[in-house]
Amino acid sequence: MALSTSREPQAFRLDRFKELFMRFAPAAAALSLFLATTASVSVADDRAPEPRAAMLIAEGRAALEAGDTQAAIDAFEAAFTVDPGYTPILIELAQASRREGLQGKAITYYREALTRDPGNFAAISGEGEALVEKGALEKAQRNLARLESLCGINCPETLALQARIAEGPPARLAAETAEDGPAAN
Repeated sequence: MALSTSREPQAFRLDRFKELFMRFAPAAAALSLFLATTASVSVADDRAPEPRAAMLIAEGRAALEAGDTQAAIDAFEAAFTVDPGYTPILIELAQASRREGLQGKAITYYREALTRDPGNFAAISGEGEALVEKGALEKAQRNLARLESLCGINCPETLALQARIAEGPPARLAAETAEDGPAAN
C-alpha cells in the first residue's frame, strides 16, 4: 500500500536539507563564534568581585599600606583563589610583588592581566615600571609607546611610566649591572 503521492520522496528531502545546511552553516558558525567571543570579552571586568574576595582585597590593600607586603600578597592570593576570574586582583598581586622586590613575578602577573584585558592601562604601565626596576629600559620604552598610542601622552598611567623611565633603574641594580653584567631576577 503506497502512501500519498503528494509527499516528497525521502531522498529529495535529504538533498534539500543538505543544501540548506551547506548554504547557511558557515554563516551560523561565524555568528556563533562572534557572539561567544563578544560575550567572553564583555564579562571580563564589568563585574564586582565575589564578596569574600572583595574582603580579602581590602585586607591586602590595608596590609600593603601598613608596609606588610607578604601579608598583602597572601591576602591577594587568597582573593584570587576565591575569584580567579576577577582580573584586577592580578594588578594588586603585581604591585605587592614589586614592593617585595619580586619584579619577575610582578611582570608575570601583569602579563596575565594583559592576556585577559589587552587594553588595561594599569597593567601596561605597571609592567613597564617593573621592567625599569629590572633594568630593561628598552622594553619599558615599548610599553610607554603602547600607552601613548592607547590613552595619550597626558594619561596618568603614561605620565607615571614616563617618570619611572626618567628615574632609570634603581641605584643598586645599576651598580650590579656595571660590575657583574646583566642582572637576573
